Amino acid sequence: MTSFRTFTELVLARTEELGSEDAFIFLPDDAKGSAPEHLSYGALDLEARRIASWLQEHGATGRQVLLLYPSGTGFIKAFTACLYAGAVAVPAPLPSEQGKHFSRVSGILRDAQACAVLTDSANAPEISAWLAAEGMNDVLCLATDSDGFGDASAYAVPTVTPESLAFLQYTSGSTSDPKGVMVSHSNLLANEAAIQRSVSSHAGSRYGGWLPFYHDMGLIGHILQPLYLGGTAALMSPVSFLKRPHRWLQMIGDYGVTIGGGPNFAYELCLRRVTDEQLATLDLSTWEAACNGAEPIRVETIRAFTERFAPAGFRPEAFFPCYGMAETTLLVSGTPTDTRPVVRSVDAAGLERGELVDPQQDASSRTLVSSGVIQDFDVRIVDPKTLQEQPDGSVGEIWAKGDSVAQGYWKRPQTNKEIFDAAIADGRGGQDSGGWLRTGDLGVLEEGQLYVTGRLKELVIFAGRNLYPQDVERAVQSSDKALAVGSGAVFAVDTDREHLIILQEIRVSAVSTDLRAVATAAQQLIGKDFNVPAGNVMLVRPGTIRKTTSGKIQRTLMRKLFLEGALTPLYEVLEPAVREIVADATGQTLEPVV
Repeated sequence: MTSFRTFTELVLARTEELGSEDAFIFLPDDAKGSAPEHLSYGALDLEARRIASWLQEHGATGRQVLLLYPSGTGFIKAFTACLYAGAVAVPAPLPSEQGKHFSRVSGILRDAQACAVLTDSANAPEISAWLAAEGMNDVLCLATDSDGFGDASAYAVPTVTPESLAFLQYTSGSTSDPKGVMVSHSNLLANEAAIQRSVSSHAGSRYGGWLPFYHDMGLIGHILQPLYLGGTAALMSPVSFLKRPHRWLQMIGDYGVTIGGGPNFAYELCLRRVTDEQLATLDLSTWEAACNGAEPIRVETIRAFTERFAPAGFRPEAFFPCYGMAETTLLVSGTPTDTRPVVRSVDAAGLERGELVDPQQDASSRTLVSSGVIQDFDVRIVDPKTLQEQPDGSVGEIWAKGDSVAQGYWKRPQTNKEIFDAAIADGRGGQDSGGWLRTGDLGVLEEGQLYVTGRLKELVIFAGRNLYPQDVERAVQSSDKALAVGSGAVFAVDTDREHLIILQEIRVSAVSTDLRAVATAAQQLIGKDFNVPAGNVMLVRPGTIRKTTSGKIQRTLMRKLFLEGALTPLYEVLEPAVREIVADATGQTLEPVV
């Protein structure tokens, strides 16, 4: 653990100590060979003091400040300035960067009660107009890359305590509306220490990533962890990665990146898009911890990536499956360094019953990837109905305690009592002292390994069996190469009985037969592998399946859109009862799409 009481103290000390050394290297998006931008600790300190002096002058100390930036060093300077000023940073997605309007950010602005918005000069006019249209005339807007504001010499170190809020992390909302997680300086320092222990990082470690800076993994893992260590990070924008995935891997070799990663889909994208010619130019030998988290981890991805990129020096021990969430600041568990991911094959029927048992001969099985071991938390597996602790090998809800667990959701006292102060029942009418975080995730502990099996709210209970939607989605996607991996949603709807619904994106140009044949093959495979009727399949265009900023499928939202008749299918086969409830919702008679 560090001796610093607050993260503000820590960064002030790091910038004074490291001065001219690189804190961050940002690679521009363009393909013209523009020079990377180097931001030293000294330059970061000077800019943060200048912006912080403006925040202090305008009464932002102890108040919330919304950050709306494209990917780049501007965000890092502004976030650091909030720490310096004793303000509470509220990172949020820049609407123009997301291709969306201001609706979600308007909700964050109002919920957080922000007193100011920090942005850059390119976006300030539109943001100022948005604030005026929202009637937020008392919310100030500052373009921090402009001249003529602030005075670094006028900055005064604020009074900040370990319990003071460092920032509000708005959750991505894969199953519910986004909520602001209150992360204190104490929480942040505790989790950065937990990350350091888990990946064995040090001042000489070099981080590298492309995740959005407003996302917890991008912010805490790729920006704040290097500052915590006094190290360096090489960064690029999500758009740059999505356009040219090989640039991320190239960056790892060019800058000697040792730690960095992303959700499972990032590795899938590299597998699909990196050519053999590009592979021949890569050097991944410095990569010590390739973090894989934020969404279900696929064993197929880990095996395929390890095999494909071995010639570039990627080691199987480098994969770092991990588990965490905004409510725990970030990391809860991770795979110990220099060990291969632990993979466990289990009987499918046993998993549906909530038990980890060995596969049975001639029976369906599932393969789970461990999210590693737990070092800095007390984690229990709890029956979500009885609230009783479950033994090893039994599936239940993951509950956690520890110094990294956040203070709760901003302005949600009733929810906080339920989610952040849960108590484990003893089965005799009593309970423990409480203080447990209910993560909403299902998982199981076995021999010290944590296996995350799914989201509690997204579990499909079908004919009395527990079906994990990601398992059904993977099976569907394996039935035809035209079905996009990681771009499907499975859920259930009720009429007089339960109906399984499969939504799946399809690349029509890759279809070798016809859409009817593709849907039929998927239905047959699900019937065979899961022994359930799959009478409802909707094939949709790429981009239809909604995801969070970290790549999680928003199944609850997709179920809502399906029931509202808001999806446009390329091909669908629906049972009459299902077609009827969708028609009732829309007030229209739905004709089959064939």
